[in-house]
Amino acid sequence: MPKLTIDGKEVEAGADLNLIQAAELAGIEIPHYCYHPGLTIVGNCRMCLVEIEKAPKLQIACNTRVAEGMVVHTKSDKAKTAQKAVLEFLLINHPIDCPVCDQAGECKLQDYYMDYDQQPSRFPLPEKNHKGKAIDIGSGVMLDQERCILCARCTRFFDEVTKTSELAIFERGDHNRIDINPGQPVNNKYAGNVVDICPVGALTEKEFRFRMRVWYLHRTASVCGGCERGCAIDIHHHRGRIYRFKPRFNPGVNSYWMCDEGRHSFPALQNETRLTSPLVQSKDQLVSEPWGEGIRRAASIIADYKRTYGANSIAAVIDATSTNEEAFALKQLMKTAIGSDRIATLSWSPPGASGDDDLLIRANKNPNARGLAALAIPADGLDGLAAAVASGELKMLIAMRADLVRAFGEEEFVRRFGALDYMLVLSADANETCQMANQVWPIAAYPEIDGSFTNFKGRVQRINAAFPPPGAALAGIEAIARLGHALDGVDRPSSANAVFASMAAAEPAFKGLSLAALGEHGADLAS
Repeated sequence: MPKLTIDGKEVEAGADLNLIQAAELAGIEIPHYCYHPGLTIVGNCRMCLVEIEKAPKLQIACNTRVAEGMVVHTKSDKAKTAQKAVLEFLLINHPIDCPVCDQAGECKLQDYYMDYDQQPSRFPLPEKNHKGKAIDIGSGVMLDQERCILCARCTRFFDEVTKTSELAIFERGDHNRIDINPGQPVNNKYAGNVVDICPVGALTEKEFRFRMRVWYLHRTASVCGGCERGCAIDIHHHRGRIYRFKPRFNPGVNSYWMCDEGRHSFPALQNETRLTSPLVQSKDQLVSEPWGEGIRRAASIIADYKRTYGANSIAAVIDATSTNEEAFALKQLMKTAIGSDRIATLSWSPPGASGDDDLLIRANKNPNARGLAALAIPADGLDGLAAAVASGELKMLIAMRADLVRAFGEEEFVRRFGALDYMLVLSADANETCQMANQVWPIAAYPEIDGSFTNFKGRVQRINAAFPPPGAALAGIEAIARLGHALDGVDRPSSANAVFASMAAAEPAFKGLSLAALGEHGADLAS
């Protein structure tokens, strides 16, 4: 690999890298606006001008490949003068919107002004060129043309990634503006990505505007649970509430992008139907009870059914939105503490859900269907369970995140499972299946737990708890461990790391993996 020197530091970089990328390897920032690693290089902002020894003039770092022996200066007098000049040019017509701009706190124009410019404007404020403000251009995106610095990231995204070309640059000179074609608003399932890549406040998200200043938000790395793609994301949250999902780079899964369906899926995870305490049926209504009583009650009923009808009178259904750890823990509970081999997967997608496309969206809206298959939990076992209920063999059902009523419809659910004697439901939300249950246990939603999902290609990715679940809700593996201990007195692992380690030891598909070793980008199943 070529060796070069950047600001006195020797750097070894691949020959296919540009100077911005090579400088990053050395921990050196070369300021830039138009360059984005997921888009073509246009070199139109000129912010990344650097001085290269033996070159006759300054060069743009984004479109200059590394070469052996190259000596680069990013902080020389010539480079600094160019940076100041570019920033002054960009700020000539820029509005003084910082106090009311949602990009404040993550705006590269603000950051670079403080780092590379800090000179007063020589252009009178009343003479600034005014353009459109707060324009709803469709798909939940707001456009402020005055703030735009014409980096063309958004137009390139629609041209190159989605290939739909909804945005273009119109007019000339200082009248240049980003806009939609007349009467043709943006109608794109990936439009939120242009908000992510906009380096200033020109494109903002309609649903996020004025809701939270970004410097109050914490970021937790996770995986989108919207479909089986499993896009890597960052959860942006504050005081136990999610404010937005943002894509996180993963070259083997979603690159730099995510769809708007996944981006806007988080409100369903924190609505008013969240369960916060264990419930039990009493006189045709669900009433609250402590965890200890609920665990003892369920364990006693399971023991009674085992003694009277046999272990296979008890079955479990786990939804494919559950984590690998939850599925393995429930499978082990059924096998070792209960002694039943009746466990099945519920994997379904709501009517009208979007189908597969050529970019990221998958028709299967379950983030862990492949993980449950790797654990050998049957995806076609529900018909067998329904037949066992009809024959009187199956008396009790444990449902983990599985909203059977919504999946089948109430009439079909009653036909299949109405003859059950007892149903224990572990759920994050008070859904329709909870209303049919004898006991309901509140468990955490996936942004509130550590664990992993396996996407449809077999990539196992880590999720991390952004904050604790509400009320008395527990992580699913903790609830299962408590029930198992009440049944046989055995202490079962209740942390995600420990459960994953047990799973890797017992399940061939996960052999050689560990939760800690998944890293930022995940790892493939062993088989």
